[in-house]
Amino acid sequence: MREAEVSRGTAETNLSVRLNLDGTGRHSIETGVGFFDHMLDQLARHSLIDIEVRAAGDLHIDDHHTVEDVGIALGRALAEALGDKRGIRRYGSCHLAMDEALVRAALDLSGRPFLVWKVEFPAEKIGRFDTELVREFFTAFAMNARMTLNVAMLDGENSHHIAEATFKAVAQALRTAVEPDPRSSGIPSTKGTLSE
Repeated sequence: MREAEVSRGTAETNLSVRLNLDGTGRHSIETGVGFFDHMLDQLARHSLIDIEVRAAGDLHIDDHHTVEDVGIALGRALAEALGDKRGIRRYGSCHLAMDEALVRAALDLSGRPFLVWKVEFPAEKIGRFDTELVREFFTAFAMNARMTLNVAMLDGENSHHIAEATFKAVAQALRTAVEPDPRSSGIPSTKGTLSE
């Protein structure tokens, strides 16, 4: 089973994450940050990865530590669940349209973490959620999953639509990348490893 559970406790947050790469997109998310919960729901549903998140953070300060630490834990859980990445497709990409917004996401489960981010939000907040935290989440997620992630907004005017299209596009790309490749059972790299 390609599953993992990661707990993280600091002076700023206390959280646990569980995921199953071979799930159906079931999700149970409680971070105390409503819009972020909604985005993580989208990540699970559209990647078909079962995700559970329980987080208690210093929300009396702001949402930053909670969002970043969930990204760290989810990334670590993804890396653990993938193991040596034998038999996966490795790469995934998606152009995702949501109303006026269009977002492209492409990723490589390469073992070499990198983020290219070309997304701009017209508004600083979606409700009470700081839009700059979308990038913070994906930075933490990509670095700790040890993936190369490239995200670009090609069109968009509504910040909610842009954020949601971003999470959905990454989810769809991730769905493809983690899937078993029916034509290959080895590690998809000429180096023979995807851990470095």
